[in-house]
Amino acid sequence: MGILASSGVANQLSVVSKWANSLENTEKTPLFFFGHGSPMNAIEQNQFTKKWKELGKKITKPRAILCISAHWETSGTYVTAMDAPKTIHDFGGFPPELYQVNYPAPGNPELAHKITETMKSVPVKSNIHWGLDHGCWSVVKHLYPEADVPVLQLSIDYTKPPQYHYNLAKELAFLRQKGVLIIGSGNIVHNLRMVAWGKITQPNFAYDWAQEANDKMLNYINDNDFQPLIDYHKQGKAFQLAIPTPEHFLPLLYVLALKGNKESSEIFNNEAVMGSLTMTSVMIS
Repeated sequence: MGILASSGVANQLSVVSKWANSLENTEKTPLFFFGHGSPMNAIEQNQFTKKWKELGKKITKPRAILCISAHWETSGTYVTAMDAPKTIHDFGGFPPELYQVNYPAPGNPELAHKITETMKSVPVKSNIHWGLDHGCWSVVKHLYPEADVPVLQLSIDYTKPPQYHYNLAKELAFLRQKGVLIIGSGNIVHNLRMVAWGKITQPNFAYDWAQEANDKMLNYINDNDFQPLIDYHKQGKAFQLAIPTPEHFLPLLYVLALKGNKESSEIFNNEAVMGSLTMTSVMIS
């Protein structure tokens, strides 16, 4: 490595260290798992988005947000590390106004480097190509409509089992006392192939299996019994239908893994949509 390259690395590490060391510890930030539902929630005003807005006003504004979204799956684990993450419209078939939404929150490369430096069990790499997908911005834009809080995303390694994600999440604990709000965004019941389109206007309609799975998940959460959720594939037919693929469920495990012994869980937006989706969400504080 040449002198200039060595100097660049040293300067980068100095900036990372300065970022972490200059921040006094804060009160521990809460944790959120958001059932994000349809991308249309980004521009609609409904009971779900109303609650998101209320929460943004209720909690202390964080120094930054780290979001684990169902919509960023990778081989390996990555964290966004650009100054200005782009707004990704990763969906199709929606009204033109949805594609015109831009959420210009800044990034925080120094925080990204601190994360890659601190997480030791697996290599976490910086990414400057992704941005903010709708699992992230469709919710965060309601929390902080001024886009004045830096937002990063951590990817989901689709090659790894649930226990891996639960264990990995624990290494993020230090961020909660540095003013970083950690968000998981997905849906605990998410089976698009079984959506009841004819029930789109019927509030809180759920198939029996969806209601069963949702209720059992909430019981496990309220009892602090997380291993059955990690082993969700062993929990029977209702869970199999509720979680046909893991990406919308895994963000919940990141949030549960970070729950402290004396913290409590608050369930909100606990409603079903079109039979096979639930907006069920969790706040831990």
